[in-house]
Amino acid sequence: MPSHRADPAPFEISLVWLRRDLRLDDHAALHQALRRSRRVALVFVFDPDFLQPLLAQGARADRRLTFIQQSLRELDAVLRRMGSALFVEIGRAVDCIPRLAARLGAQAVFFNRDVEPDTMRRDADVAGVLAAQAVEFHGFWDHMLLEPNALRTGLGKPYSVYTPYKNAWLKRIGAADLAHLDCSALPQQVLPDASAPGLPALHDLGFEPVALPAGLPPGPHGARALFADFMRRIDAYASARDYPAIKGTSYLSVHLRFGTISVRELARHAWQRSLDGSAGAASWLSELIWRDFYIQILHHHPQVVGRAFKPEYDRIRWDDAPELFIAWCDGRTGYPFVDAAMRQLNTTGYMHNRLRMVAASFFTKDLGLDWRLGERYFALKLNDFDLAANNGGWQWAASTGCDAQPWFRIFNPVTQSEKFDPGGRFIRRYVPELAGLPDAAIHAPWLASPQLLRDAGVRLGLDYPLPVIDHAEARARALRRYAVVKEVADDV
Repeated sequence: MPSHRADPAPFEISLVWLRRDLRLDDHAALHQALRRSRRVALVFVFDPDFLQPLLAQGARADRRLTFIQQSLRELDAVLRRMGSALFVEIGRAVDCIPRLAARLGAQAVFFNRDVEPDTMRRDADVAGVLAAQAVEFHGFWDHMLLEPNALRTGLGKPYSVYTPYKNAWLKRIGAADLAHLDCSALPQQVLPDASAPGLPALHDLGFEPVALPAGLPPGPHGARALFADFMRRIDAYASARDYPAIKGTSYLSVHLRFGTISVRELARHAWQRSLDGSAGAASWLSELIWRDFYIQILHHHPQVVGRAFKPEYDRIRWDDAPELFIAWCDGRTGYPFVDAAMRQLNTTGYMHNRLRMVAASFFTKDLGLDWRLGERYFALKLNDFDLAANNGGWQWAASTGCDAQPWFRIFNPVTQSEKFDPGGRFIRRYVPELAGLPDAAIHAPWLASPQLLRDAGVRLGLDYPLPVIDHAEARARALRRYAVVKEVADDV
């Protein structure tokens, strides 16, 4: 039976289209569908328009597909215990969603919005077909805390600098924005139809199953386990977050990406604890605000997909050096901190946020390579790939984006290593050929004495590469490269 409400439900049956919101609680579209419908059914679509680019890049063994499939399996099991099932379609959403809506007799489709340009085009196409069938299409904001148009500057424009955005966000946010969205009526209102077939095998999609690492439990159950663990550590987050060798971060980024836990719930806990004086919770809340910031940047400035946020930075001439690109991808640049970061990414699909900044800065400022190449590599490899955050992070490192690192500020990969991995623990984990070097020498092995290298069993150029570039020389080249931007600024 429907939940209690003053007015009768306007829709007899509604379809809830799951996308990057793979959970059944605190879910905006599902919450609204339950309020406005007598019965609801849930569907997920494996859309070849989004899968084929991965296959074209040879990513048949993609952890993200395994994570999605296992998360969907958890949802399907929950729904089957309710006497229903998750409808899982393989095909273009513009075909699958209207066809399923017609088959079920749904009068409306509810979904949570996204700002990625390809997704918005797809949704517009689906809306057009549904409208022709007289099926309503209702979208809601669920994967960010304040929707993209919620905050404006005093001039009525979107924010393009983080700190003023954060200040406005903190001033605007309240308990109502973070409130739990009740979906507890689902067992009574879910369409009693267990006829949906089981989930497709990844082979049916053209992919191979991959074993997920122990630190990446899928589904809402996995998200809750990670969240509970982080809540025991959150007060130390501010002091621990920059050190990749220690357990300082939440490890929830993949779950935020695929919506297996509500960002409102995470922010609600962080906000409340920050009000109680937890510096760690306040610092983590700031990271969630960064996430909102980049989403609204992509929403208001979709041209950042492929172009610099600051148009004058498209004047920069990047080097064409395939051998340097391959060395960076393979973690064989001769800079241990950078190489450890890339090997962590290639091995696990995860990269610590400090390392993302270091690796991207090294790519653009030291190697002189186009940030778009590095952005695409991260997009292919990261378990938690999110277009808004990935683009924002890369443009920040390349100094081409909004509120970016100044073009003349260039990370030193050795001093970053000494500061954030002082004991070399992280390097030893992913660059084991250097494990025998003492702490002081592991950050820049080419500076170690021949005796130290012999004692550690390291033959530079054989066991481990010599640096592919000299940082001091690369820094000077970067400053010359970015001079075209300075010339533009001087002309203003």
